[in-house]
Amino acid sequence: MKVVFFGTPQFAVSTLEKLVIHPKFDVLGVVTQPDKRRGRGNQMIPSPVKAVALAQQLPVWQPQRLKKDAETLNQLKQLEADVFVVVAYGQILSQEILDMPALGCINVHGSILPKYRGAAPIQRSIANGEAEAGITTMLMDAGMDTGSMLLQASIPIQLLDNAHQLALTLSIVGADLLVETLVKLERQEIQPMPQDSAQATYAPLIQKQDYYLNWSHKAIDLHNQIRGLYPDCVAKFRNEMLKITATAPIGAAYGSALPPKLQALEDNLSLSSVSGKAGEVVSIAKKLGPIVQTGEGLLLLLEVQMAGKRIQSGWDFVNGMRLSVGEVLEGFEL
Repeated sequence: MKVVFFGTPQFAVSTLEKLVIHPKFDVLGVVTQPDKRRGRGNQMIPSPVKAVALAQQLPVWQPQRLKKDAETLNQLKQLEADVFVVVAYGQILSQEILDMPALGCINVHGSILPKYRGAAPIQRSIANGEAEAGITTMLMDAGMDTGSMLLQASIPIQLLDNAHQLALTLSIVGADLLVETLVKLERQEIQPMPQDSAQATYAPLIQKQDYYLNWSHKAIDLHNQIRGLYPDCVAKFRNEMLKITATAPIGAAYGSALPPKLQALEDNLSLSSVSGKAGEVVSIAKKLGPIVQTGEGLLLLLEVQMAGKRIQSGWDFVNGMRLSVGEVLEGFEL
C-alpha cells in the first residue's frame, strides 16, 4: 500500500516509524511543518517527524501553507498514493487534498471521538479529570475531526499521569491502531461509522491564561490542570513566577490511586487538623515537598521550576528557599 505521511510533533513519530518498517506499506514521502527557530541559539530545528524522515531517507515536503502551494500539491497528486495518513500535522487539508488518495485520508486522533475534537485532546482530557483517554482512526472530511470513525482504542488515565506521559503511551497505541485500520480497510473489513455530533465536545488550543493557577480552586482541579498542561502551569512565589510541574492531591478520597507513601501522609502529618488560606503552605512532607491549602483540599507540590532554573523536586525547593509553614504562594484571579 502506497502511503504519504503527514505529521509534525513527537506524538506522530511512532506511527511513521511503524509504517516505515512494516512490509505491507511503502511510505512515498512525508509532509511536515516548516523548521522553526528554537532554543537559546535560535537555531532552525526540524520537526521530530522530519528528523525521522531524513534518517529513513524519505522525501520531505514542508510548505508554509499546503493548500496554497501549487507545486507541492502537484507533486503529491502525481504520487498516486493509496492513502494519506495524518497524525497531528498542524494544517487544515483542503478538499482537493482529501480527494487525492484512492482510499482517502486517514487521521489518527488522540481522543475517543466524538469527545475532544480539536487541537489539544490529550491535554484537555486530563485537565478535565477524565478517567480514560484513547485513539480514534477516522476518514477525514472538511470538518474539524468530524469524519466517520474507523477503529477506536482506550486506556485508563492514572491519577499521577501527565500529558507528556500519556501522549507517549497513546502514540504507541495510535501506531498499532493505524496499521490495523489500514489492513482492515484494504480488506473491506471496516464499516465507517458516522459520529454523533450531539455528543461532541471540543479541545481548543491551549491559551496563555489556561496555565495560570488559582489556589481558590479545588485541589483535584488544580492537580488536573497542572498535569494536563504539563509543564507550564504557573503561580507566583516571592514576587517571581514559579512553574509547578508535578503535584498530588492528598486525602482519603484518592485511596489506592496514590503510592503508599503518599497515602500515609494524611495520618503521619495529622493533616486533617490543619488548615490555612488558599495558597498557604500548611505542612511540609519530609523528602517530598510543601503541602498547600487550596479552596478545597490539600495539594502536595512534588516538582517545581523557578524562573531560569531547572525542574527540581519539591523537597529541594523547600530546602533551597528555606520554605516554612505559613508562607503563601500567590495565584491568579481570572
